[in-house]
Amino acid sequence: MESINDTLRSLSMNSSFKQRYSDMKHEIMNHPDIRQFFLSHQGEITSSMVENSLMKLYEYITQTKDCQACSRLESCVNMMQGFEPKLILNSNSIDIQYHPCRKKIVHDERKKTEKLIQSIYVPKDILQASFADFSLESDGRLMAYEHAERFVREYEIGKKMKGLYLYGKFGVGKSYLLGAIANHLAEKKQISSLIVYVPEFFREMKQSLSDHSTNDKLEVVKKAPVLMLDDIGAEVMTSWTRDEILGSIIQFRMQENLPTFFSSNFDYGELQHHLTYSQRGEEEKIKAARIMERIKYLSTPILVNGPNLRN
Repeated sequence: MESINDTLRSLSMNSSFKQRYSDMKHEIMNHPDIRQFFLSHQGEITSSMVENSLMKLYEYITQTKDCQACSRLESCVNMMQGFEPKLILNSNSIDIQYHPCRKKIVHDERKKTEKLIQSIYVPKDILQASFADFSLESDGRLMAYEHAERFVREYEIGKKMKGLYLYGKFGVGKSYLLGAIANHLAEKKQISSLIVYVPEFFREMKQSLSDHSTNDKLEVVKKAPVLMLDDIGAEVMTSWTRDEILGSIIQFRMQENLPTFFSSNFDYGELQHHLTYSQRGEEEKIKAARIMERIKYLSTPILVNGPNLRN
């Protein structure tokens, strides 16, 4: 059986192979990323290192970087889905290390959270929401869009910015706009958001008392880089969920200046009335007012009007 060295030696004598090899080398050496790598390691890279690493260099230039060719993680064209290559010097050769891309990082963060907080699951159209598909056919929707677009354009981690309190009738696109904000932040700025459907979240928190996971779940929600409390006011209110869960979340986020968004069928006044009365009919105006002051501190109210888009 012919050895691999003999095979390569015989190939090197073939004129068509020589031409392909020459073309490949020319493509590699003139690639802007390769030229930049050589420039940054000037004096460290020898011609023999280049010759011995040509296939690694070719592998590198055929992979996409910064998710340039991928609209979403599932459409990743790289050899390892969700990983992008980085050139490194390894002893006397040039090698490749693969690192998670920005879409992979955001995807993994979401999955990790989903394992703990089941109620972050929202309808598929919300998960795929985009500004491009948000209808601007009413003044309220246009105002909501303008505020949302400004937030995603200007926000950076650590910057103090108010979220939005989107309120209005059923089906006018409040939750959809929250999804569009979350998706834009993830795709353009690699900032992870957590969308929580409040009624289901409160039910889950009560159930978690039995397995002692309440604090773990609460910490995840409190510390989310960007939190979106969807459909607040639709839940059955108890003193415990209001004070120990909702109150704890918004108090922490107010202290840490973490952006928080809300959607509701209630305006501020109606939500305060809802928070005042517990499931048992107890009236607790001061506690409700305290919660509302924090919500007002965290958000800018916007009435989202227009036709019911679900019909």
